[in-house]
Amino acid sequence: MPKFALGIDVLNAAQERIEWTFDNFPRIYCSFSAGKDSGVMAHLVLSEARKRGRKVGLFFLDWEAQFTHTIDFARAMYTEYADCIDPYWCAVPIKTWNACSAHEPEWQAWAPEKRNLWVREPDPLSITDTSTLPFWYDGIMFEEFVPAFGKWYANGERTAAFVGIRAQESLNRFRTLARDKPTFEGRMFTTNVVDDVWNVYPIYDWQTEDIWTYHGKTGKNYNRLYDRMHQAGMTLHQMRICEPFGEESRKGMWLYQVIEPAVWAKLVLRANGANTGKLYANTRGSMMGNHTIKLPPGHTWKSFALSILDSTPPKTREHYKNKIAYYIQWYRVRGYPDGLPDGDEVPIKLENARKVPSWRRVCKTLLKNDYWCKYLDFSPTKTSAYSRYEALMKKRRKAWGIFQYEESVSV
Repeated sequence: MPKFALGIDVLNAAQERIEWTFDNFPRIYCSFSAGKDSGVMAHLVLSEARKRGRKVGLFFLDWEAQFTHTIDFARAMYTEYADCIDPYWCAVPIKTWNACSAHEPEWQAWAPEKRNLWVREPDPLSITDTSTLPFWYDGIMFEEFVPAFGKWYANGERTAAFVGIRAQESLNRFRTLARDKPTFEGRMFTTNVVDDVWNVYPIYDWQTEDIWTYHGKTGKNYNRLYDRMHQAGMTLHQMRICEPFGEESRKGMWLYQVIEPAVWAKLVLRANGANTGKLYANTRGSMMGNHTIKLPPGHTWKSFALSILDSTPPKTREHYKNKIAYYIQWYRVRGYPDGLPDGDEVPIKLENARKVPSWRRVCKTLLKNDYWCKYLDFSPTKTSAYSRYEALMKKRRKAWGIFQYEESVSV
């Protein structure tokens, strides 16, 4: 989809979108990560709330393993706008993907059984009692928690959730805005989440330079971690704040050791694979599946994938087998009845464009510790339905004749 100029600067455009949202939604909350983008968005939204004498929710998900500067900035924002927010600082044992370890493929913040290893104590502002969140269940994943929070916060009313993503950041974020989707009153900067809850992206067309121009001109508070990142040699476009141990986040894990060595020492004890992720996340090749990977001598891509599978812990191995079996079967009925091509006979450009499958792509998925197999175009399976999913896949694998539930990993 082509881009069209709106004939207005990005700051005024964002303010107009925010004003429109306040005019059309009886309930509003701001999804705040304490990063540079959500920080600017929060300043704009909360300033409008103050001007109108309205209160809006300020939702911050505390991952426990975060930079001190990030927590300091979050606390400063909650203090600065205390008169116009309903605070929802959540420090609860939520799960997400840990791309640093096959032995602990999920990271759980504030895990009760690891209380003695917590990186820090929850902030006094935070919600730690999960009984106050009616939608909570043990083992809930990040991808489930966020829409469930929105539905609960809405309480049956039309609700806007401000989200600070920018189309410049990635193709996926651009597609979030540009794709065919349900919008509110045809506004492309909105999309439906669940029921009558709508995400609103007021700064979607901002460039990274616009973010820092805003701060330079207004003097508004921001996360000082970005100053430390700049001093560490990162460019404006490299500086990002994400959940702790995902594939993108692990590329910046070396920063903990440079910027906050005391926190880094706690992280190494707290999270399985943290030091490995720090050492190898930015290396090219087969260690973490980055860029071009090489086939070990004596292997085909299929045998290499099976060898990697065989080296993973049993529970993780069965999880990957379920995903790969589905991947194989999906392509069996779509032009590949004899199974996946090995890899070398597949043009790499077509493979990267997801137009053809291959065992090479399976290898990269496994090397990346891509637990939910997003590289194979899967979405995370809801935790609440995971046991049913496992039982279903056991039956399917038997029917398909792919990865039988025995010790052997042959297909």
